[in-house]
Amino acid sequence: MSKKKENIIPDYKRIYLDIIIKKYPNRKEDFQVIFDKPSMSVLDILELNRQIFGIDNQQFNQKHRSYRKSDILKILDYQRKNELNNSQLALHFKLSRNTVASWKKLFLI
Repeated sequence: MSKKKENIIPDYKRIYLDIIIKKYPNRKEDFQVIFDKPSMSVLDILELNRQIFGIDNQQFNQKHRSYRKSDILKILDYQRKNELNNSQLALHFKLSRNTVASWKKLFLI
């Protein structure tokens, strides 16, 4: 009886769409570009969260972020394309410099 542990990912589209419909029904069209994407990355979710709830909520959310491999690779690719060092990338995405360095070691970039 071996049960495989599945990676269960919340349906962020549905969550944020419900929030927008209940709290801000007149702003639904503003976010349609993000909702039309086939899948939302962590960066899309963070941007959507910032637009809906504002800056006050960012400090709390900073502690509770998790990134998928695809999101990490997008962030590291952004660093390469824009020729940023670890400190600049960390400041741009509000990460720790140590986090960026460990990602680079982990993914051998």
